[in-house]
Amino acid sequence: MRKKLFAGAAAATLLGMVSGWAHAQQDATAAGIQQYREMLQDGNPAELFEAKGEDLWKKPRGPKNASLEKCDLGKGPGVIKGAFVELPRFFKDTGRVQDLESRLLTCMETLQGFNAAEIAKTPFGRGEMANLTALATFVAAESKGMRFNLPNNTPQEKAMYEVGKRLFFMRGGTHDFSCASCHGEEGKRIRLQDLPILTKNPGDGVGFAAWPAYRVSNAQMWGMQLRLNDCYRQQRFPEPKFGSDATIALSQYMGVNAKGAESVVPAIKR
Repeated sequence: MRKKLFAGAAAATLLGMVSGWAHAQQDATAAGIQQYREMLQDGNPAELFEAKGEDLWKKPRGPKNASLEKCDLGKGPGVIKGAFVELPRFFKDTGRVQDLESRLLTCMETLQGFNAAEIAKTPFGRGEMANLTALATFVAAESKGMRFNLPNNTPQEKAMYEVGKRLFFMRGGTHDFSCASCHGEEGKRIRLQDLPILTKNPGDGVGFAAWPAYRVSNAQMWGMQLRLNDCYRQQRFPEPKFGSDATIALSQYMGVNAKGAESVVPAIKR
């Protein structure tokens, strides 16, 4: 009897030691990743995209040879500061809820004469789509340090939020995944990266408050449209069209949930 009790106690002690070691290793890994990001932040290549975006904003271009300095991002023509942390939002002139990238595309068409439909079909990182990402980086960077406060007041904004919520929890694809599979519970991670919970405010500079961001792994600048596109790809869903209602609804849901989170854009990712 004593042997059995001793064996049970020893097993419990060993299990506790292993569990404690695993938690310690996880904490050490998370701290190491954070330190790695802080080291990279000193020379964040996103600054190059930001500078390019500023030049594109001010430079006359397109068939109309005009700049984007009269683009209305929700706070009045030409007002950039604070616009990013209030997007997506409803725009009367288009009758749509738009995020930063789709709104910039509207301005490129109306002010500069570009063909928005053609740009939307252009692969990420190429041609005017690459310019659009740089523009989004510049505009978003002007709100760095500010806190998200999406309006979510109009019927259109509220409807988008509800659609985004349903899409966030909708399972599908060959893996039967949803956004919530990775971002709906505590303690989830993929490879060495902790996954934030996006059904609530995940904290300053996390989740929605961290994009656009420079991806070190492929040396590319990613906006939220590409981030969502790649999430769908990893879930084995059909990839959404650029600026689709689905991607904007998801952004509305995550953006409203992120109320009060500080923007650290442009961020840097692994």
